[in-house]
Amino acid sequence: MSIAPGEFVSVLGPSGCGKSTLMAILAGLEPPSTGAVTLGGRPVTSPVLDAGFMFQRDLLLDWRTCEKNILLQFEMRGQPSVPHRERARELLALVGMSQFANRFPRELSGGMRQRVAICRALIHDPPLLFLDEPFGALDALTRESLNVELSRLTTQAGTTVVFVTHSIDEAAFLGDRVVVMSRRPGRIVGDVRIDLPHPRVLDILEQPRFVGYTGQLRRLLAVHGALEEPGHGRDA
Repeated sequence: MSIAPGEFVSVLGPSGCGKSTLMAILAGLEPPSTGAVTLGGRPVTSPVLDAGFMFQRDLLLDWRTCEKNILLQFEMRGQPSVPHRERARELLALVGMSQFANRFPRELSGGMRQRVAICRALIHDPPLLFLDEPFGALDALTRESLNVELSRLTTQAGTTVVFVTHSIDEAAFLGDRVVVMSRRPGRIVGDVRIDLPHPRVLDILEQPRFVGYTGQLRRLLAVHGALEEPGHGRDA
């Protein structure tokens, strides 16, 4: 698999197929048992530092305000955070959270916490973003809203994104491409280009072309055993 600069690539597959492991290998967080990863022509043998990360749990620190959670990026890198406070406020404004800069995570809903997590991942303007099912624990309406915001933010910044999900609609809505994985042991069984304009809005979900793409992805999953009919005793 290869990913071009500025591409948003969704990795789609059933639970347990190895999507998160693949992302961890791409990010240099886990070594591959076989094969190799290169970034800009150089082998990845340690964690990729010039990247942003976001996971299913927001992982905010409860004793820090939203702004200070975002600025933690710089403290962890041994850099002064004060020069970046204005940028943190700008990002909070972009996700509709301006008035919550000095609030603590316990005062926020799940969707609001994930908005802060998006800001934290983007605060250092990373050229590469790794997202591991970041909205999987949210309700459907909040999830759709955050998908729209993520599409807008990454399109504006020209960020290269690897996005792991087991949602067919989410994968197609966000991705320039959708890489499809089979059941465990996971293998790449499809690479579908989603030829729809960015940034994307929710109306696109009803367009025939979008429905065609999701149908194609669903058939790929079914052919390779990643989708089962109800009652067959296997998770989809």
